[in-house]
Amino acid sequence: MLAGALATTAAFALAHGDVVPQSVDTHTLPQLGPKWLDSNPYSKGDAHREALRIGTSAYNQNCARCHGLEAISGGIAPDLRKLDGDCSGLADAAQKELCYAEISEYFVGTVRKGRTRDGRVYMPPFEGTLSQEAIWSIKTYLETRRAD
Repeated sequence: MLAGALATTAAFALAHGDVVPQSVDTHTLPQLGPKWLDSNPYSKGDAHREALRIGTSAYNQNCARCHGLEAISGGIAPDLRKLDGDCSGLADAAQKELCYAEISEYFVGTVRKGRTRDGRVYMPPFEGTLSQEAIWSIKTYLETRRAD
């Protein structure tokens, strides 16, 4: 009984494991340059479809292991379908856009720098592996997965 409990605890503790970020080919997208943008340039427009294709693949390569297939979390990491859930219910359009902008800033910062708490890495940093185009492509994919 104790051995089973320890094995289960160890599995959860190691669930994030040694995640090795995978680079993403974004050469078919408009290149965004070195200055990080404040909002997702691929949310709409001509590049949306290609960003969604790339973002879906990039999510599966780099994020699904912890955040779940199709962004449906199994409970180990946050459910990214709910990332901007507080924003979608806002009635005032200007407030809604400000809320989405704050979430985008949080998202990009988290993906770039990762998350550490009490000396433990909860999410590895992806800066240097994922380009701005790749990160915004993943955000494009997540925008299509928003929880209702």
